[in-house]
Amino acid sequence: MIASLVELPADDRLELERRARSRALRADDVKRARLLLMLDEGKTYREIQQALRCGCDYIRLWKSRYEAEGLAGLHAHHRGRTHRTTLTPKMEAKILDWTRRAPTDGSTHWTTRKLGSALKISHMAVARAWKRANIRPHRMRRYMASDDPDFEKKAADVIALYIDPPQHAAVFCLDEKTAIQALDRLDPVLPFSPGRLERHGFEYYRHGTLSLFAALDTRSGKVIGRTTQRHTTEEFVAFLGEVVAKETREREIHIILDNLSTHKTKRVQQFLGEHPTVHLHFTPTYSSWLNQVEIWFSKIERDLIERGVFTSVPDLSRKIRRYIRKYNQAPRPIRWQYRNPQHRITTPGSVVTRH
Repeated sequence: MIASLVELPADDRLELERRARSRALRADDVKRARLLLMLDEGKTYREIQQALRCGCDYIRLWKSRYEAEGLAGLHAHHRGRTHRTTLTPKMEAKILDWTRRAPTDGSTHWTTRKLGSALKISHMAVARAWKRANIRPHRMRRYMASDDPDFEKKAADVIALYIDPPQHAAVFCLDEKTAIQALDRLDPVLPFSPGRLERHGFEYYRHGTLSLFAALDTRSGKVIGRTTQRHTTEEFVAFLGEVVAKETREREIHIILDNLSTHKTKRVQQFLGEHPTVHLHFTPTYSSWLNQVEIWFSKIERDLIERGVFTSVPDLSRKIRRYIRKYNQAPRPIRWQYRNPQHRITTPGSVVTRH
């Protein structure tokens, strides 16, 4: 059967072509747009039925709708009524009670559809109840509790060096970032463009690893860095000597670091005996969040290491040193402050903010 032509104005044709290409519109809206474009091209009813999998009545309906109302007539007058579960207080309490139980299928947490199916209600009712109670079972946050009996004393000592450092003294936060991988991509990196993310190939070649010693000057924000193949006591002491050498001999130097075994060896004690102006301050156990250099480590991870392409271990070392040089041209110190100076340090992060 030959379809009677529909003559589309230029503006309507452009809009229908946009709808036909869209991946965001409803499927039936896209189908109607394609129908009218095919009528405009002079396609037969048989060709349209085969292409769109529809009947003659469907074609006549939307052709007449367009001719009578234009583009405004291409919307369904009634899209049906969705069932909405009434969220009574009793039902909401039941949803929240079940949410706290373990799922019966062996999984670790509920989804809206899984819980809705178990309670024989709409999954959207579950979603509304969760939203009102600010419950998000799909999310999880890790925590680390310090078991150090002297947590308060050590934490107060470290934080005091941040907010009220000794006059004419240098304060450094020092740590190692170990096992940094020199990953080389086997496929070329495709750069990002408007509407498209940067793309990395799945396969990579691992050239090796190195460690990064870094000391952050809390007053200026500058970083002293040193890359090594291993993070031994000798390497650590050598780096301490590098940090000390950048300050005057008479100046007191306070260094904040964690409880790694290489920080407490006889060789380190010997170094401290040879440099009486150097004082080590250890953070409480499992409290790396108190060391400001960890914040800088997260920055270099995001800026360079995570998406970097390194052709060798020396190439990785060279790019890390270049990053540190560029960073030190405009460093930014990290400002810490107490939310409430009268509040005791009872749990990690309870009284300290970082900016």
